[in-house]
Amino acid sequence: MIDPEIAGSRDAYITLLGRSTWALVNAYHAVLREKGLRPERVSIVTEEPYAEGAPTAARAILMISEGYGFTPAIEIEALPRAEFVRAGAMIRSFAEDLIAQGYGVAIDITSGRKVTVAGALIAISLVGIRIQHIYYLAMQSLDDVAKPYMMIPHQIQKIRDLMEDTAA
Repeated sequence: MIDPEIAGSRDAYITLLGRSTWALVNAYHAVLREKGLRPERVSIVTEEPYAEGAPTAARAILMISEGYGFTPAIEIEALPRAEFVRAGAMIRSFAEDLIAQGYGVAIDITSGRKVTVAGALIAISLVGIRIQHIYYLAMQSLDDVAKPYMMIPHQIQKIRDLMEDTAA
């Protein structure tokens, strides 16, 4: 068993990319700004039809991170489209490996497609993996939100941590 103090001192962030690169990037920015997370590793998991947005998302994550004074290792994993079981198994395995290496794991579901999000959360819950955070950037309106996080009025967006919300 990993010492909780060690696990909490290193963070990894798994983010699911679907149709909206802006949603992924803005959720990441919100997590850094509002929650104070500083992940050492960031993994972008996407489906093949949306993989063309992953390099742009990776560059944006790197720029935002550097603005907060750190540089995470970033990797991209592309899955076949609508592979519910495969997506869940891959993300579960990935989270287990990160936890075994001493990372606290956060997952962002904001931009993920339903099939990928459901696959990931079901697979993780079935084996009882201890995920530190499950983030979702909730928007009151989707009008004019395809722009940087700091340009969207903060009263219409809120970063949620589903793990915190369920513990409350």
